[in-house]
Amino acid sequence: MQQDDYAMLRLKSADEIDRMGLLTDVRFEFDSAEIREADRSVIAKNAEVLKKFDFLKITVEGHCDERGTVEYNLALGDRRAKAVSEYLVSLGVPAERLKTVSYGKEVPVCQEASEDCWARNRRAKNTVTGKTK
Repeated sequence: MQQDDYAMLRLKSADEIDRMGLLTDVRFEFDSAEIREADRSVIAKNAEVLKKFDFLKITVEGHCDERGTVEYNLALGDRRAKAVSEYLVSLGVPAERLKTVSYGKEVPVCQEASEDCWARNRRAKNTVTGKTK
């Protein structure tokens, strides 16, 4: 994006920016909060976007599939969100622009009882929730 894009994005609301899809979700293996090698590049691209548009604030949402108890999945979602947030910070994104939340299994993107669906639900969603400055 050009400098004009920076100025244009500054004028948009956080919701409008989030709907643009600038940030990509991070996927996880079953019962894991460990960042997969393939997803390190996804997080690195998200970090570049966040450094380029240095006024964006995001919430990293931890999500799980439907298996397991509510309590277990809330804790796992929390670990997933924090793992992604910490990795973003390690890549130079200021921690004060990041917030984490766990939704556990309560906000699925897919509701079929299949491995493909469960894999889609195991994620950390990066949502633009505000702007600084």
